[in-house]
Amino acid sequence: MPQIPEKIHELTVGQLSARSGAAVSALHFYEAKGLISSRRTSGNQRRYTRDALRRVAFVRAAQRVGIPLASIREALARLPEERTPNREDWARLSEAWRAELDERITRLGRLRDHLTDCIGCGCLSMETCALSNPDDAFGERLSGSRL
Repeated sequence: MPQIPEKIHELTVGQLSARSGAAVSALHFYEAKGLISSRRTSGNQRRYTRDALRRVAFVRAAQRVGIPLASIREALARLPEERTPNREDWARLSEAWRAELDERITRLGRLRDHLTDCIGCGCLSMETCALSNPDDAFGERLSGSRL
């Protein structure tokens, strides 16, 4: 991993990519979504402050556990301007995200349990299929085929 001298306070997108492990296109995407920010040089090149490394690490860690980018952006927006997330921030946010993750795990468990039934019948019946129509939610609102 390339080392960046301490005297350099700003990183190019290539340096940030090399250090963070995120593709340049991902960094541009993160910036477009408001997760990281840069300034532009007179030659219109992006320059990131060193705290962008921690922000990218934070984003990638949250993504790995399934947190949507919108939730990550909201969490980062609550931090003071230009402050990087620290251990306490991660602990507080991960606790808040725990319920969301537990619910997602429960839904995935149900999906896994019904997947074999669906493959067995092969019909994807709108009346009985637990994948296309969990708990016959469509039957209560609609009649006939609507999907």
